[in-house]
Amino acid sequence: MSELIRLTQYSHGAGCGCKIAPGVLHSMLSCMNNDIVYPNLVVGNDTKDDAAVVDLGDGTGIVSTTDFFMPIVDDPHTFGRIAAANAISDIYAMGGTPLMAIAILGWPINKLKPEVAGMVLEGGRSVCAEAGIPLAGGHSIDSPEPIFGLAVTGRVPLANLKANASAHVGDVLFLTKPLGVGMVTTAEKKGLVSKEHIASAIESMTKLNIVGAKLSEVKGVNAMTDVTGFGLMGHLLELCQGSGTRAVIDFNSVPTLDRKALESYHSQGCVPGGARRNFESYGKHLDIPKGFIRDLLCDPQTSGGLLVSVSNDSSVEEVKSILISSGLSSEIIGYLKEADPTAHTVLIKT
Repeated sequence: MSELIRLTQYSHGAGCGCKIAPGVLHSMLSCMNNDIVYPNLVVGNDTKDDAAVVDLGDGTGIVSTTDFFMPIVDDPHTFGRIAAANAISDIYAMGGTPLMAIAILGWPINKLKPEVAGMVLEGGRSVCAEAGIPLAGGHSIDSPEPIFGLAVTGRVPLANLKANASAHVGDVLFLTKPLGVGMVTTAEKKGLVSKEHIASAIESMTKLNIVGAKLSEVKGVNAMTDVTGFGLMGHLLELCQGSGTRAVIDFNSVPTLDRKALESYHSQGCVPGGARRNFESYGKHLDIPKGFIRDLLCDPQTSGGLLVSVSNDSSVEEVKSILISSGLSSEIIGYLKEADPTAHTVLIKT
């Protein structure tokens, strides 16, 4: 049944590329009343982090997050797997361990059979099983476009909590997964993608960021965040703005999917709308070349890797060892400097 279905044709956006642009989201959040103080809330809205954390009073915290989106691939089961891995990633990015998940499902009942939704749910359940947690329930609605994701609850030792605002001047930066899934999946939606390239993108998107829990135990790992819909540049900016730093990035060290293939897709117009919206929202903070480099570094990632900020000491080799043993990218992509109000927050070197 799945071979006859192209889920991406039922949605106007794809994966994390359908996230509301950072600038628009900021305007929305500015309308909220944040005057009420909750003493046990360790991480909330103020630092644009990956998940909320509440102190349980016993040295640990509950981590809570949600993430959902429209289809990024055509196969229902694979869509469910990607959406689940993406949602669970927020727990790992905080240094936590997931405990359980509940499903969020919107389905166009008059367009797609319920059995297809069942395949999406089964894909999500299978990734939850890989993470060692139950898909314990959820909520569904009849919606114009297919939507799937999870609300996930986890737990973290507060000593290991890795907020994106805790990076330090002098830290070096790692990115654990390659960029480019936004361009590749856009090429799939246009019918231009090769089987090899979409397979590589799916492999990356369905890989759990479980390494985050292990990295959180390394003393010199100061901050982590996962790279999703705002692109590498957007999530790096959140880390820099939260921690009062600025970054220098070596583009040639940034891991990507097949770069020649990405350049080819880019030349054919396979650039997600989210990449351009991202740049429009935060481009004033970047010193970055136009064209392919800019679009790739602003490319919305779905279930992307972890951006890890590490003290430039013996911890670097420990982090590299963990990443290598996990089959992840282990090259330093840049470093952090003191914030300077007269300079761009992020400088890209090529």
